[in-house]
Amino acid sequence: MPDKNYFSHETAVIDEGCEIGAGTKIWHFSHIMPRCIIGENCNVGQNVVISPEVVLGKNVKVQNNVSIYTGVICEDNVFLGPSMVFTNVINPRSAINRKNEYARTVVKKGASIGANATIVCGHDIGQFAFIGAGAVVTKNVPDYALVMGNPAKQTGWMSEYGHKLSFDKNGEATCVESGEKYVLKDGKVSKL
Repeated sequence: MPDKNYFSHETAVIDEGCEIGAGTKIWHFSHIMPRCIIGENCNVGQNVVISPEVVLGKNVKVQNNVSIYTGVICEDNVFLGPSMVFTNVINPRSAINRKNEYARTVVKKGASIGANATIVCGHDIGQFAFIGAGAVVTKNVPDYALVMGNPAKQTGWMSEYGHKLSFDKNGEATCVESGEKYVLKDGKVSKL
């Protein structure tokens, strides 16, 4: 690799043929596999595996004990909580090679996935969506949605700052931290 403009702990294994952005930090016992792309200013916690062809945008935070398998794309500012899980094959069997059946999962900008959550492959997570700890996601999650449980069900909407939104009779809500305003129309949330 050319000049290293990122930090990696001496116990991290970084294979040839991956791209790692400036300012990224890779911690103890993590394995970065070939042909993956990690953007600038990411933080890859302890005991993380990033498989070939995974793409992480800028400022992605990967907490300890997360495996990100081939087929996963995380856009900018995504948070992956401790020990959360991605899958990449719908019907895995040890004796049957299904590497040509990897399903794609996209985690869109600003989304957060809580500790111990599971994302079943082939389902996209919308912008600024919030997946509760331990949730099992078995379908697509809309932008700004809050989902919890097994299987995960939508229980509300979240602001970009990570606060539950309370919509008034006009379908408008304000984030308690940022003061930003949101509108709920036709089952979709957008920021005003």
